[in-house]
Amino acid sequence: MAATPVWSVDPRTGKQREQVAVEATSGEVDGAVRAAHSARAALADRTARAAFLRAAAELLDEAAAHVIEAADAETALGPGRLTGELARTTGQLRAFADAVDEGAYLDIRIDRPDPGAVPPRPELRRYKVPLGVVAVYAASNFPLAFSVPGGDTASALAAGCPVVVKAHPDHPATSELCASLLRRAAVAVGLPAEVVAVVHGFDAGLELIRHPLVSAAGFTGSIRGGRALFDAAAARPVPIPFHGELGSLNPVVVTPAAAAERAEEIAAGLAGSVTLGVGQFCVKPGLVLVPEGADGDRLTGALTKALGETEPGVLLDHRMRENFISGVRERAALPGVGAPVTPGSGGEHTVGAGYLTVPAGSLLEGGAYEVLLEECFGPVTVVVRYADQGEAGSVLGLLPGNLSATLQLSAAEADGGPGPAAELIAQVTALAGRILVNGWPTGVAVAPAQHHGGPYPAATSHSTSVGGTAVERWLRPVVYQSVPDPLLPAELREANPLGLPRRITPPAP
Repeated sequence: MAATPVWSVDPRTGKQREQVAVEATSGEVDGAVRAAHSARAALADRTARAAFLRAAAELLDEAAAHVIEAADAETALGPGRLTGELARTTGQLRAFADAVDEGAYLDIRIDRPDPGAVPPRPELRRYKVPLGVVAVYAASNFPLAFSVPGGDTASALAAGCPVVVKAHPDHPATSELCASLLRRAAVAVGLPAEVVAVVHGFDAGLELIRHPLVSAAGFTGSIRGGRALFDAAAARPVPIPFHGELGSLNPVVVTPAAAAERAEEIAAGLAGSVTLGVGQFCVKPGLVLVPEGADGDRLTGALTKALGETEPGVLLDHRMRENFISGVRERAALPGVGAPVTPGSGGEHTVGAGYLTVPAGSLLEGGAYEVLLEECFGPVTVVVRYADQGEAGSVLGLLPGNLSATLQLSAAEADGGPGPAAELIAQVTALAGRILVNGWPTGVAVAPAQHHGGPYPAATSHSTSVGGTAVERWLRPVVYQSVPDPLLPAELREANPLGLPRRITPPAP
């Protein structure tokens, strides 16, 4: 059978640019995984791991012009957006290098023996070890930060896990370029290049999740694709952790007091958030609850103007463009659904931004209206007009899990303590992994306290794919009971030769 070519395609024209690779065969996937598995011992050196992550960041920065040019040619995201994304990507790599140096992610805990306890307590020494080879499924909408050199890869390498990335077909040339830079960085610090590998092709992705030497997987993409891989991970003879980010509506609630206080300001922020990256952010606000009445009308009027003035944009590929246009058409055809600014086709290769409106009562009827509670990937949002907080709460009660939930409050509500605003906070906390007040969810800070995840289907686990604790996904705890000191791993020895942070019970006097 002839090898299937992998083409780089220009989304601005739909035309093939160059053949980048061929889809990996079953044997090639097996070879990549086995080579990565053999590289585990080399990655056990924490000093080398930290140096590798920093070297990868340096090489990406040095090749910035080439990387950004390649990514823009395949995604049409633009040099400005991609420059910021590359900075985020190299920042993640350096942040995880710092985390490796610090060692707190090992979560070392030591319990001194206590023969007087009931029952007697032996000596226990606990830390975390890497799982093994991690499969990473790259995202379409972030060709750098959630793809080959992105957060899943960086956090897995920081944990000491080699990585095999299933490249996204929307940016194969960018994937190969970034992989080559990561492999160069590995060799430069004395690690085998095989600590990072890339494979292409749908079938390769299935082979990867089923491979017996793959110990965990990370995914960012659609509910359909993610759920298929999640089920495959669970169906293996030895199931493995599957950390997937699958989809999110990211609801926004505008209170009546907030609409009265700053309707135009909220509309401007909403328009910017909905259209950022041509609406292709996983945290794009896709459902916005706006109060009925004159203040809500002022808000929607300003939103109509702002979105009406937005230039058409190019989506990541023509399949997504077709799905966006058909998805908008299906939603707009529902009885009672309005389209003050009709989103959809903006030209042969572009789409126009807009929004749909629906009364909360219609949405609460269910049935055909349930499609409005599904993510529509692209520059569109659904504005739900509600009568009171009870009705808004009922709409929120229909929603599945989300990555984020946003409240737009008045100044008095934000400072008011217990009351309706606090009740809204409590309700959306059950729905989402990140709660915002008077901000917008697009833009996920890479920081130690960040959480990018949420209840299903936002994510398939309770971990985060962004921030310092993302490394925890690729580790498992091991405890050593009454093991003589010379036989302990260096991280757990009494003298603490590596100088690692530890939690000791009882603490030293």
